Amino acid sequence: MSATSAEKYTIRFIHAEEWPAVKELRLASLQDPLAHVAFLETYEQAVSRPDSFWQERAAGGAEGSLGVRQVIAEGADGTWVGSVTVLIEEAGSEDWAGMTVERLQGHLVGVYVRPEVRGSGLAERLFGVAVEWAWSRDVERVRLIVHEENPRAQAFYRKVGFVPSGRTVPVAGQGGQSELEFVLDRP
Repeated sequence: MSATSAEKYTIRFIHAEEWPAVKELRLASLQDPLAHVAFLETYEQAVSRPDSFWQERAAGGAEGSLGVRQVIAEGADGTWVGSVTVLIEEAGSEDWAGMTVERLQGHLVGVYVRPEVRGSGLAERLFGVAVEWAWSRDVERVRLIVHEENPRAQAFYRKVGFVPSGRTVPVAGQGGQSELEFVLDRP
């Protein structure tokens, strides 16, 4: 697939009523061969969640939300082929790993692009919109966490300007495995 094929997709924020598509794309991401090092939940956990969970998740990350935004790539036929979610983390709050957030920052999570469109430039477009939205919220930096055994993702994050901060997060229940923090400072 050529790099220009990424231009066939619309990059936008989700709407609350699109919860079925939020659910479908998340379930697809959790069936990826690298899901075990990319996401903090399993397919089995996610598929068992009630519709009310997906409705709340979509509403929380929809256009208009100030603390969370989910960005998606949508084909002309309405199919969602990629997503990234931005969380705004307030200084002094506690993050998902129980660590104190040191500064106002964006945190990218749930990064996924369907295999058939990987390498097309679509992930770069998703990240561009996500990071720009984070900057619009006056964050000092944007960060993400990546498993130490996910070199493909690490290479992509470096390609789009993120660098390792040196901070590691132990993976709960994974016997000594760690995740690495990558950061992008505000220009």
